[in-house]
This record gives sequence, structure tokens and C-alpha cells, in this order.
Amino acid sequence: MNEALPDVPEVRVVGLPQLTSGFDLVERLDLPMHLKVHGPLDPLGGEQLAQLAEGINLRGRGGAGFPFHKKLRSVAESAIKRGVRPVVVVNGSEDEPACRKDTVLINRAPHLILDGALLCAEALGARTLVIGVTRESTQRSMEAALAERGLSNSRRSALRAWVQRNPVRMVTGAAASLIRSVDGGPAVPPGRKISASQSGVGGAPTLLSNAETFAQLAIAARIGPERYGNTGLYDEPGTVMLTVSGAVARPMVIEVPTGVPLRYVLQLAGAPPVPQGVLTGGYHGKWIDAATVNEAIVSRNSLDAVGGALGAGAILPITQETCPLGESLRVAQWLAEESAGQCGPCYLGLPAAARGMEDILNGGGPAALEALKQVAKNVKRRGACSHPDGSAMFLESTIKAFTDDLAAHVLGNGCGRPVEGVLPLFEGGRAPTGVPGGGEPEETGSSRQKIFVDWTLCRGHGLCADILPEVFELGADGFPTVAQAQVPRYAEAKALRAVRRCPALALRLEEDTRGQAPSRNLPVLSQGRGRRALGR
Repeated sequence: MNEALPDVPEVRVVGLPQLTSGFDLVERLDLPMHLKVHGPLDPLGGEQLAQLAEGINLRGRGGAGFPFHKKLRSVAESAIKRGVRPVVVVNGSEDEPACRKDTVLINRAPHLILDGALLCAEALGARTLVIGVTRESTQRSMEAALAERGLSNSRRSALRAWVQRNPVRMVTGAAASLIRSVDGGPAVPPGRKISASQSGVGGAPTLLSNAETFAQLAIAARIGPERYGNTGLYDEPGTVMLTVSGAVARPMVIEVPTGVPLRYVLQLAGAPPVPQGVLTGGYHGKWIDAATVNEAIVSRNSLDAVGGALGAGAILPITQETCPLGESLRVAQWLAEESAGQCGPCYLGLPAAARGMEDILNGGGPAALEALKQVAKNVKRRGACSHPDGSAMFLESTIKAFTDDLAAHVLGNGCGRPVEGVLPLFEGGRAPTGVPGGGEPEETGSSRQKIFVDWTLCRGHGLCADILPEVFELGADGFPTVAQAQVPRYAEAKALRAVRRCPALALRLEEDTRGQAPSRNLPVLSQGRGRRALGR
């Protein structure tokens, strides 16, 4: 079994270091050492900063890869139009078990990240800076960095700055989740898609980007676009931070110029000479096979062209001796557990997809494969955040990349290889809570209530899907696609409302007594007496 990665694994560099400059001198660059290594940084005007970001083709390094100059200009225009001061947010929430590059930067070079964030804050006229983290080590390092600069959350400060600590969960890293938590809510997506550039923290235009993105901006602002462009590819200049783990002798975070062959990166980490496959981009990424690895270079465009993804910068090879579908099933089950429980495509679809993968492994045949394909298709572009989309992309890529193994499981008796567990997960398959005292937010998770559909009464009015989309979605025939489902804690009141408003009285709630959790204060309605009471 592959052990969980430490917060700060081994760090390597190919070529001249930029983001990792000074790492060979000290474990952590405090402010005096940071200035000795990188030198002072002059402020830039808003348009200057946007032109710099555009000139180096800087894209977000958190996975989506959105052009930074467009985001910067959008925030500035919105702030001017509305006459309000914008907010700058650094997203250091790195919650995939296979990702550590941002955690390394925050722990070892926090001032480089702050340089980029403060450049943006000054250029935009922002008076609020928030750094979102999920780990104790990153919280300590960033709070120390703010103190070293004399920054605080005091109302008398010209710039109010603080660290926002959230639980370690996959959905916590979503921009909307971080913004919601800064505003005092739970660190889960709000269920509606709103552009942070238009309305983010406190309703103000918010510039939110990944920690590495701000660090790259700080490097470019110091050395200029021409010198920055001398490293890496012409159309994707600079360096990239990667986390390499999986079936490797030395898991590591490595800074490489764009254009370096992917096989060279794998060789540095001690990967198998001919891996069975390589997962690129992390657990919301895509698999590529061994032949494709020899064609790929480290760049967003190159990996896209060969069917991979740069994503969050995670690279994970697996050996020829393990079952790739079994390895992917472990990840699929973890992704399902990471649901915020807020929408049907995620709360119901991802567990169904994991069960579909398990059915294939257990000899479910072609029907199981078709069912998995259908579930993956149904969850895409229908969730409250990108978690179901990324999870579906991972599953579809697994099916496409390992066709021989898939045929062995679907048409035969399996591939005959064990599951070695080389893809890292958090201990016990679950993420640590990341907050003192543990426990998940009260608004998330499932309650002890289950909601049932009585098919003898249901007439397909569809009102249940309107009131409770977290649980119900309608099939092509207009009827709910599930007969029973657990109700998320936060949706208990909505579930009761759906029961009361069903025109055909076809819904009922019952308490699931199998668990040991204390009972909630939600009325439990029996099938007969409940209907008579609600029909009055």
C-alpha cells in the first residue's frame, strides 16, 4: 500500500530554480532570507500587471487554467463600475491526496506567494487579503509570514489580511467554497454558480487564484516578461510545479521548465521504465498509456493533445503488476465520499458510478459497463460545483485508457492482477478534518432520514425534483430516477416540504435506525398515518 504523502515531500528542480530558489539554503524562507534570495519588488499599476500576466500567458495553476489577465481585468472593471473595493483571495486549499506543490510553496516560500497577492491588492486598490488553507502546517507558515510583514486583521490596518482555515476536503478547494467560508458559511459550494470576479467575498468583486499562480506572478514581476520567457516553451513560458507520486521510488514535488519530456520527470522520481499508465492532473485528471508517455512533454497544450491533463499538477504512474481498474475504483470510492451532499448528480451519481466500476470488476458484464458510462454522462455539467465533472472525466478516462483490462473484466474472468493501492489516499481512505476538534461541518453529511417514493401513487408531477434536487432527478419519462435515498443533513427541511407538497402524496420520510447517531428533530412520517395528517 502507498502511504499518504507528507505535507512537504522531497523537492527537486530541473534547470535553474525560480519558485524554489533558496530551497537549498534553508527549510523555510523567512522575510529577510526571502529578500536576500529574490530581492525587493516594485509595485505595478493595474494595467501594467494585466499586461505582464498576458505577456507571459499566465494561467491559473489550480486546475482550470483560466487566463489570469482576464480575471484581473474583470475584477478591476467590476470594482470601478460598482464603486466598491475588491478583495484578493489566495487559494492554498490543496486537498487531493496526490497534490503537494502548493503546500510546499506555502510551507517553504510563503513570501513569494504574498508578493504576488500584494502586487494585485495594491494595483486593484483592495483593502482585504485572505489566504485560504486547510492544513495546520500551511496555516502556521502563512500566519508567521503575515506577522513578519506586519500584516493583520486589525480594522485600523490599511490592508486587512488573515488566514482562513477550512477542513481538508476535495470540495473545499472550489473557489465558491472558499468564498462562502470567508463569509462565515460552511466550506462547501453554495449550489449556484456566480462569478467571483463579479460577486465574491461580501458581495465584492474578488480576485481569487491558486497559490502557485501568485508566486509565478511575483517571479515575472521581478525578472520581467522577456527574461521569464527565456525559460520553457514559447507559448507556455516559465516553470511548472508538479507532484509526482504513485508507483515511484521517491515521491517528490519538482519544479521543471515547460517542455521537459514527461518520461524524464518520471525517471527522476524512480518510476517504472514502462509504466502501465500514468494519471495526469490528479484525481480530476486523465490517464495516458505507456506509449503516450514517450510523446508527452510537460505543458498544458501537449498533455491535452495526447489525451492527458496538466490539471492540478499531479503525476501518478502505476506498474504493470497492478489492476488499473481496481486502482481507479479506490479513487472513485474516495471521490464519492468527498461529495458535499448538495446535489443529486454528486450525492447520488458518484456513489452509483463507483458501484458501477465495482460491478465491472465483479464480472457484471457489458450491462455493467453501459450502466457506468450512462452514470458518468448523467453527472456532467449538472452539479453545484466541478467535483462531479472532474470525477466523471476521471472515470471516462479510465474506461478509455485500459481497454484490454476492461475487456478481461467485462468479457472474461478478470485480469488476474491484484490491487496494490499505489495511488495515495488519506489514511483510512478519508480526509482528515483539518480543523481542531475534528468532525465535519453540521451542514454536510447525511442525516438519519431516508425519503421513499411510492410508485403505486406517483404520477410524475416532478415537484419533488424542483424542491429537492439534491436527491431527486427526473428520468426521460418524467418520473424520479430513484425509489429511495438518504437525505443530506442540510436538506432535511426541504425533504419535509417535498413530502408535504407532493400532489399525489407519494413521498414519505422514515428514520434509518441502523446508525448510532443521535436522532434529529425532524418529524418521522409513517406511510399511512403521515399521509392522512398531511392531507388535512
